[in-house]
Amino acid sequence: MSDTSSLEPPSNTENPVDDSDDKQFDEDQTLSAEFVRSVSDVIGEKDAAGFEYLTRELHPADIADLIGLLPDDDRQSMLEMLGGALPSVVLAELDDDLRESVIYALNPEHVAKALSELDTDDGAFVLEDLGEEKQAEILAEVPLDDRLALRAALEYEEESAGRLMQRQFFAAPAYWSVGQIIDRLRGTDELPDRFFEVFVVDPAFKPVGEVPLSTLLKCSRETKIEDIMSAQMMRQIPVTMDQEEVAYLFEQYNLISAPVVDMSERLVGMITVDDVVEMVREESQEDMLALGGVEADTGLSDSVFETVRSRFSWLAVNLVTAIMASLVIALFDAAIGQIVALAILMPIVASMGGNAGTQTLTVAVRSLATKDLTASNTARIVYREALVGFSNGVIFALIMGSLAAAWYYFSGWGDQQEALRLGAVVGTAMIINLLAAGLAGILVPIGLQRAGADPAVSSAVFVTTVTDIIGFFVFLALAVAVLLPSA
Repeated sequence: MSDTSSLEPPSNTENPVDDSDDKQFDEDQTLSAEFVRSVSDVIGEKDAAGFEYLTRELHPADIADLIGLLPDDDRQSMLEMLGGALPSVVLAELDDDLRESVIYALNPEHVAKALSELDTDDGAFVLEDLGEEKQAEILAEVPLDDRLALRAALEYEEESAGRLMQRQFFAAPAYWSVGQIIDRLRGTDELPDRFFEVFVVDPAFKPVGEVPLSTLLKCSRETKIEDIMSAQMMRQIPVTMDQEEVAYLFEQYNLISAPVVDMSERLVGMITVDDVVEMVREESQEDMLALGGVEADTGLSDSVFETVRSRFSWLAVNLVTAIMASLVIALFDAAIGQIVALAILMPIVASMGGNAGTQTLTVAVRSLATKDLTASNTARIVYREALVGFSNGVIFALIMGSLAAAWYYFSGWGDQQEALRLGAVVGTAMIINLLAAGLAGILVPIGLQRAGADPAVSSAVFVTTVTDIIGFFVFLALAVAVLLPSA
């Protein structure tokens, strides 16, 4: 099966599938449930012609989404129906959690053929999560040149520029003319599928400049590229650079592509903006999952056992922190026994602190990732978040303190003086906890990053622990000091 966009309706039947009532996309521009059911039906009937007819106009990314939406049995039946093959572009578009299971269900020869059709970076991306044995099995079927390129790509660290780059690029010496470059571009089939600039190299193959294709096409054939190349705007990327640093350079300097150099500063590859966009999406998803205490490789296609296993560890950590908060409450069990209202009101204080801390934490983690929060402005941002926490604390202290006092008094649990004291306790605890939440939300991720840890992974647990413990302790300690002497 080749590119599905070129498939024609089968000639052995007039209308194999009536899809007039099955719109492919719903109003959200995602595959509609009716369309997915239609595809599932033709798979159940083992109707390969019908499947090709239904998917003939789908983009490879949409076909990858369709595969993810199919039940496991239908997915396996589809692969068998297609002869154990998928178009290379579809294989590269599959979600990470789904790609591995699909590859294991495909014939190694078909996977190898798909890899040889992909850019090196996409091929390495497809292979990187497979076991060594499966990698070796597939690479044995890949043509030698492509196999060497893939092995070289896999030798670089994951999430590095070397793993992200593609090894196909176009470079020329500075003394070449525009005409020579155009003739070379037209006369070779060994060009990358997508590139935007010609890199200019010196005799040691070190990049010294770049020429955008738009500039190249505007100049006469006799123009030397050393006269039109730009060196100041070019940003060289070492192969060892972390991919998040690469994304920062592309965003900071509005890059379309950039040369990648090895330890000797020789040109070995290039990274284009489409690679960075995909990587940024994955990093954003990873950080979002990490903030929720979920492993980065978790997906909707995981089994119940895999999902339980991936979430268990952080739930266990949360259990420990919850026990710590409960021990704080246990210190004041006598006070709670005498004033039942404390048991009703204390979750409000802790919950408000937790929510405020999460707001600050989310902004802080994002700012650290985008390098908006740096050593030069840390003190100012910490002061700002402390002021925000204090200000919100005062506002909600007035609101919740008034409500608590009115509720306590009109419920008949105490006189006016006791009600006012309870309102003051609630308000004061609210101010202190929201101030602590603002400071914890900014200081915890900063501290974790400077300690070499990923702030997105563990910050939420620490911040929640701080707001719970401080919220419970401050509220109950104030209640003992202010209310019990008159109780």
